[in-house]
Amino acid sequence: MNAYCVIIPAFNASTALGPLISGVRAHGLPVVVIDDGSTDNTAAVAAQYGALVISHLQNQGKGSALRTGFSHALRGPYDGIITMDGDGQHDPVEIPHLIREAERQHAGVVVGDRMASGHHMPPSRQWTNRMMSRIISALSRQQIPDSQCGFRLIRREVLQQVSLKSRCFEIESELLLAAAARKWKIVSVPVRAIYEGHTSHIRPVRDGLRFFGLVLLALLGRLR
Repeated sequence: MNAYCVIIPAFNASTALGPLISGVRAHGLPVVVIDDGSTDNTAAVAAQYGALVISHLQNQGKGSALRTGFSHALRGPYDGIITMDGDGQHDPVEIPHLIREAERQHAGVVVGDRMASGHHMPPSRQWTNRMMSRIISALSRQQIPDSQCGFRLIRREVLQQVSLKSRCFEIESELLLAAAARKWKIVSVPVRAIYEGHTSHIRPVRDGLRFFGLVLLALLGRLR
């Protein structure tokens, strides 16, 4: 039976972390929370609910937090890593769906697809996500309807082969493009998203520029 570890990057996420960690642990999975320089009690709440906590002294960005988590997980006995956002947007009940599809289809990456029920997504985010996903799908030559979803399963071998450098939200795209460049199969699984009461940390202009910078690197063949 394959073993998985759940990595949760978190920045000022103390209000949502408790139920999220409890839901993950109900599946018998270990949880690692990367406290990315939070100014609230994110680290204390995560530890209280049984997660291993790794803290950045300063906020470095989601990409940096995930890379810290990946480095930790790769030192453990895990066949794959599951990532979830720390704001409570993802439902732990759906973790088995990702695991089942990864093992059934021998996929390198399984990505949650929120667009199947996209009417729950704020309209501006829905439009932006569809546009980015079309670009990532074209570059990867695989159909990825929700390329920006942070709820995903990644095989250990994928993380061992790719060299991730992103510090912020563009890491979602970098991982998919780098995995596709290594000929890994990427599949999607419908998931629901919970938006009520959650504030996005995405900055449209700054993060949009980073995304298109990443696309340029992919077009130049520099993502491996």
